[in-house]
Amino acid sequence: MADHLAARIEEGELPPNQPLPAERRLADEYGVSLGTARRATELLRERGLVITLRSKGTFVTLPRRETHDY
Repeated sequence: MADHLAARIEEGELPPNQPLPAERRLADEYGVSLGTARRATELLRERGLVITLRSKGTFVTLPRRETHDY
């Protein structure tokens, strides 16, 4: 589920600065438990693809730019 959501983010289907659907909605959409949806959201946070703001929701982050040390 996390990989599928990551692909949707990378393809622009879930654009930056937009809220990710609520975990309960994601659980229903993917046919998984709420715990599984929460874990998927946690993995996306660890990958830097989303950020969760307390009382606001979880939002897709801007794409990371690669930095080079020259």
